[in-house]
Amino acid sequence: MHGAGPVAVLAALFAFACGDGSAPGGSSTGDSSAGGPSDGPPAVESAQAATGDASGLAGRITAQLDALPARTSLYARHLPSGREIAIRADEPMNALSVIKIPVMVLAYRDAEAGTLDLDERYRIRPEDLRRGSGLLQTFAPALEPTWRDLVTQMIITSDNTATDIMIARLGQERVNGMLSELGYEQTRLRATTGDLFRRVWVMADPANAALSHREVFQRGFPSDAEASERTFRFEGDPEEWLGRISAREIAGLLERIHNAEIASRASSDEMIAILERQFYSSRLPRYIRFRASVAHKTGDWPPYAGNDVGILYYEGGPTVIAVFTNQNTGDFVELESTLGRIAEDIVNSWR
Repeated sequence: MHGAGPVAVLAALFAFACGDGSAPGGSSTGDSSAGGPSDGPPAVESAQAATGDASGLAGRITAQLDALPARTSLYARHLPSGREIAIRADEPMNALSVIKIPVMVLAYRDAEAGTLDLDERYRIRPEDLRRGSGLLQTFAPALEPTWRDLVTQMIITSDNTATDIMIARLGQERVNGMLSELGYEQTRLRATTGDLFRRVWVMADPANAALSHREVFQRGFPSDAEASERTFRFEGDPEEWLGRISAREIAGLLERIHNAEIASRASSDEMIAILERQFYSSRLPRYIRFRASVAHKTGDWPPYAGNDVGILYYEGGPTVIAVFTNQNTGDFVELESTLGRIAEDIVNSWR
């Protein structure tokens, strides 16, 4: 068996796809005006090159990731110098809620194209509500947030209700079409959170395939004796992922948001500001929140997976970073601390 018993599994499932579940915090304001990549050829600090140099940044990061009992990958790039670290950076990983970033990007691109009014309001229906992370499920139906509110909650509280409303409005295939157009081969949105949560019930009993989204919401999550083992298998099965992703590709998307290459400067700045309001701060911002501003998005299914990707804005930066940990069988608190130590080492080293 992996993980804890039914009560812990229920709590873990409730926290799915959000973040660490700690009190809202976020990072402090830092310098967000550092320059872009240099014109010359980038200086590459690869994990492979650091193998014989235990004191090197890449070597230290590789050792920390390899010490975790989990599938891990990382990509980091210091934008002013072009230095980078790639550790299994092209391996497909379970994106969990990190896949919500491309949904946000498409919303802003549609707003610029005039096909989405971010100030228009949407009335939330009972069938829209989703379990897991987010606050909208705690309100009575008929709340009327704007599309901008929904995008914001999809990111900063990883709200699953907001996510599925936005996917329905924009179109899953259009999200993937945009990713393909931008040149990303691995990164794809594979399901809605509602479909994902129904699959959790189907694994317990195939007859549950007929459940409506409302019925799935009312049931919550399975808590039987076998739920923990099923959930671990579910998180590791690529056919069941909310999204497929690679560390290199999502870091590249973040860099293009920073450089305003895929949306206007105003839209890009608004997306970065939303990412900076992320509530969950126990990973990348953990040890640097008073020295750097971290525009980031978590994604997880504790205790089995904990991802964090973002832009670290600090004196001498910025740096884009993406870290994925799937199929974890160890201490989830240590997993989160490891991501925090990696971000701290990068901020200390890349200036």
